[in-house]
Amino acid sequence: MRVALLTREYPPDVYGGAGVHVEYLAAELARLVEVDVHCFGTRAPAGVREPGLPLVHGHPPLPELASANAAVGVLGVDLEIAAAVSGADIVHSHTWYANLAGQLAGLLHGVPHIATTHSLEPLRPWKAEQLGGGYALSSWSEHAGLAAADRVIAVSRGMRADIREAYPGIDPGRIEVIYNGVDTSTYQPDPETGIVESLGIGRDRPYVVFLGRVTRQKGLSVLLKAAAEFRPEAQLVLLAGPAETPELGAEIDALMATLRNDRSGVFWVPEMLPRASVIQLLSHAAAFVCPSVYEPLGIVNLEAMACATPVVASAVGGIPEVVDDGVTGFLVPPSEPKALADAVNRLLDDPGLAAEMGRAGRQRAAAEFSWQAIAQQTVALYQAVITGK
Repeated sequence: MRVALLTREYPPDVYGGAGVHVEYLAAELARLVEVDVHCFGTRAPAGVREPGLPLVHGHPPLPELASANAAVGVLGVDLEIAAAVSGADIVHSHTWYANLAGQLAGLLHGVPHIATTHSLEPLRPWKAEQLGGGYALSSWSEHAGLAAADRVIAVSRGMRADIREAYPGIDPGRIEVIYNGVDTSTYQPDPETGIVESLGIGRDRPYVVFLGRVTRQKGLSVLLKAAAEFRPEAQLVLLAGPAETPELGAEIDALMATLRNDRSGVFWVPEMLPRASVIQLLSHAAAFVCPSVYEPLGIVNLEAMACATPVVASAVGGIPEVVDDGVTGFLVPPSEPKALADAVNRLLDDPGLAAEMGRAGRQRAAAEFSWQAIAQQTVALYQAVITGK
């Protein structure tokens, strides 16, 4: 069986959970079937297929669309990808960036199309602030790709419910739940502290860490308000790039200025750190916080758990399927800074409890979210679709 995975993100150009998902899924699938990855961006020619490894094809943006709305440029790349997947037995697209490419490729080459949903455009209305008319195009593209797909994969039961609500025309029998995963051989506690110390984070004080893009979805404003109520000794480490809109950037800057005026130990790391550095920072944190207002699963929570770090996260989307409330961390209502602060302070006040939750989180990540199992489930779905069972 030859599978074409269609994605915007692929290493080294990974900036979100969907990219992490495709990276690890492709590696595990390639042990079971032939895999071609078709991703956005300029790359060296794919070369010769090596057994057990995916063959990667890059698709750069069309220069004729360089000045167009970004969503129009995406559709141009989708057309390139659809034309390039000849020879695949099945195409598997990820996110709205590639869903339309998958549907067009399926029609063009007469093969089934499976689409994995990592988020849904109708549940992210704040993107209109960022994309303008491009948000209407991204929403149309996602709907066109999902509505006619042979199967739609939801990365959590919460996401399956969201699909049914956002797109009631999709037959529930065509929606399958296959979770995101985590590589616990890569994400594991790191005893070294060199990166922590190099950033100036005090080793004599506990710290709380956030990792994510600065969008309305990730709830950073809620965290910054909550942090004002953290125990005085707590530090806050933000692994986050620039805000995606000027308006949100101004809001975050004002909250940061207020927080830094009231307490010390507030660190912002804007550059994308190497994975090993992130793992070390997760490993030594007193808590990882995920204050998202919308999160289909939240792969960062799995990464923190694999590093034996307790998680405080919003009880939204698929997060309750990952974070076992009271066992591997705490779930809190979204957009409530006091509830978030109270949960973090419980961990800061009881390091023994935090350590116990961290150990339980790692055990849960290893037992229930392995990429090997996820790849096997995915191949079984491919086979069922191809054979019509």
